[in-house]
Amino acid sequence: MEKKFKIVTLGCRTNQYESQAYRDQLLSLGYQEVKEGEKAEICIVNTCTVTESADSSSRHAIRQLARENEGSQLLVTGCFAERAPIQVGKLAGVTHVVPNKEKESLLAKIFPEDSLPEFSIKQFEAHTRAFVKIQDGCNSFCTYCIIPYVRGRSRSRKPEEVLQEVRQLIAEGFKEIVLTGINIGDYDGAVEKGTPPITLAKLIKMVDQLPGLKRLRVSSIDPDEVDEELAEAILQGKNSCPSMHIVLQSGSNVVLKRMNRKYTRQIFLQTVEKLKAANPDFSFTTDVIVGFPGETEKDFAETLEVMQAVKFAKVHMFPYSDRPRTRSALMPNKIPIETIKSRKQEVMRLAEKYAYELREEFVGRKMKVLTEKNSDEGAFGHTDNFLEVIIPNISLASNELVEVELVTNTPRGLIGRCLS
Repeated sequence: MEKKFKIVTLGCRTNQYESQAYRDQLLSLGYQEVKEGEKAEICIVNTCTVTESADSSSRHAIRQLARENEGSQLLVTGCFAERAPIQVGKLAGVTHVVPNKEKESLLAKIFPEDSLPEFSIKQFEAHTRAFVKIQDGCNSFCTYCIIPYVRGRSRSRKPEEVLQEVRQLIAEGFKEIVLTGINIGDYDGAVEKGTPPITLAKLIKMVDQLPGLKRLRVSSIDPDEVDEELAEAILQGKNSCPSMHIVLQSGSNVVLKRMNRKYTRQIFLQTVEKLKAANPDFSFTTDVIVGFPGETEKDFAETLEVMQAVKFAKVHMFPYSDRPRTRSALMPNKIPIETIKSRKQEVMRLAEKYAYELREEFVGRKMKVLTEKNSDEGAFGHTDNFLEVIIPNISLASNELVEVELVTNTPRGLIGRCLS
């Protein structure tokens, strides 16, 4: 069998980052990624367990790889493998189950450790924006969330490691960098032992100054973590984008308290208003959970009210499901599945409506778009404040910044006319 590999990634951007590190390691060792119809000698599944659906998708991916690559080394890691290692190990074809704490040395299971390249990314396949992991783990212990149990406590990468990785990605041609982690608001990377920690705001300022960078984004963060220092770093940065993924989960203070979230509806809205007041173009994406135990119609309506007030560019919607070992799994007043489905559909419908209304405000504007891909419709990309733009009847190289006039709005995104 030729030296071929295949990697399947489920879940968060942190998983995507880690899978890219495996990809770079294997390429450095002389392996090639499989093409359609080819069999792989090494298969890796980086799993997720954030919902029941994520568990199901993880199992499906493992079984499919085992069927299609009989006799391969099949390594399974990630949060589902961490939570249910015995269950994963019993799946046909699985040769190694690697816990999260050993993720960075995963390939040492099949290669001599001293021969392995460094676990870091040098490129980001099939993307025009590169994710850089600056932090892992979480200390929050929200009542619905299994992640602190499977990812461990919060820990931060050293700033110089992050900066070196970003420099490498810029040298590879990436114009947009996304700083990511499990809970990046906890970032406190020390330069060396005994020195004061570097805050997330300070790290953003350091990355923002790197030559060649065009766009800098910050991934998911809680509203109470957007303090004055962080807001100033993003608003005043020369490359930081006027767009943030700020986590809502629920617009009801009652539900937020039962979730053990550390903020209120008022804090969320004040954070949004502070950033919008400083830059009216600032946009937001978010996460919403529907059907949390005890969520009343009034609680749900309060979530919809926040969605209407903010007009998110995108909403990631999660129907609640019990996770083993979490406190919410033991809570009474579970919401019927049909009610959860109904609320899910309502959130999705209104999310599209409000995103359309947000984009409508930008029709007639001239903005820069970072091109991402081409299709039969034309070129596709995003503005710096994360609005989707289609440039019809044209093919453009990916990863290019082009000036565009936004001429009209559609349910799929803004339609732009290329000016450069």
